[in-house]
Amino acid sequence: MRATPKGQAPTLVDLLRHGEPVGGRRYRGKMDDPLSEHGWEQMRNAAAGDPPPWEAIVSSPLSRCRGFAEELADRLTLPIEIDERLQEVGFGAWEGQTREQLIEKDATLYKRFYQDPISHRPIGAEPITGFIGRVTAGFDAACQAHRGQHILLVVHAGVIRAVISRILQIPPRAMFRIKVDNAHFTRVQVDPENPPSLLFHGRDRL
Repeated sequence: MRATPKGQAPTLVDLLRHGEPVGGRRYRGKMDDPLSEHGWEQMRNAAAGDPPPWEAIVSSPLSRCRGFAEELADRLTLPIEIDERLQEVGFGAWEGQTREQLIEKDATLYKRFYQDPISHRPIGAEPITGFIGRVTAGFDAACQAHRGQHILLVVHAGVIRAVISRILQIPPRAMFRIKVDNAHFTRVQVDPENPPSLLFHGRDRL
């Protein structure tokens, strides 16, 4: 592995999944439920402690991400950007429903979705390949705009799965096997001279 040339520092990206939304666990996709009181507590606890290292914040436009991102940016006096491309994947007819409701309606389809989410999509769901494409474009744009900096992306489980899958070259049909908890961090390093690296995943504090 070649050393990073002088003047070309790597970009560090922390991805933070939103906390629990109002209504608890369910397939939301592009539904815009805000954070619950517990969700706010989760997010504030995640960002508590020593002064964080971030130099800018980028957020999904959905309120379960944007609300906390704007509060944090104001508290830390950091620039914030809202990127539509970092929204959660659209789940179509599944949006608003719980795992238990979906299994009760069609357990076979639910099982097939997790075995191969490309071929077995909910009715009206966003294609996985298109989702990964838009997330990749948003992620790359954030890295390009903040080269050599340490930034925070406040996003969704699906977005974090898409980024991890790309970095580790995991097939898209396996991306839903990556567990992403509420208010947990993932860190990625983007080096101008080497492939991007996953530094850690699933921490509740930095």
